[in-house]
Amino acid sequence: MTGPIIRSAVEGNLEATRRIHEYDVLKGTASFEIDPPDLEAIRERWQMAGEAGLPYLVAMIENQVVAFAYALPFRPRPAYRYTVEHSIYVELSWRGQGIGKQLLDRLVEALAGCGIREIIGIIGDSANEASLLAHENAGFHQAGTLQNVGRKFIQWLNTVIVQRSLSPSLNQAAEIQ
Repeated sequence: MTGPIIRSAVEGNLEATRRIHEYDVLKGTASFEIDPPDLEAIRERWQMAGEAGLPYLVAMIENQVVAFAYALPFRPRPAYRYTVEHSIYVELSWRGQGIGKQLLDRLVEALAGCGIREIIGIIGDSANEASLLAHENAGFHQAGTLQNVGRKFIQWLNTVIVQRSLSPSLNQAAEIQ
């Protein structure tokens, strides 16, 4: 297998991203959503990323979307404008092959080009060792664990907050203020 082609998502990719996400909503604890978002909700997230000048990427193998990742503004208040929260999902049959790491690395690279300073990830389920390791390998550090904040599949779940700095130089930091 050659590596995936990673590129910006187009509207025609959104049904595939919806399907990948649906599996994790219905069968996994990576997402704390209970009901899978419909295509319109996925389209809104894609549009929000685009309107904010942020990446929404897909990983393609043999012309099929096998993973996706995107970033959205972390919070709506202006002081947070240089911080984003990202999401990343890999289709079940493609997990464990390094696609998530490649996609996450490309997302970080794209965010660095957007003037972003901090990337936040909220990893659903503190037992998600694969995601924790992938984020650690991509330069994220654990910023904290929120205990028992989600209830899914009749169990209480923790979330782990991960963070990566894309610290600008001191000169750039003065310009950003």
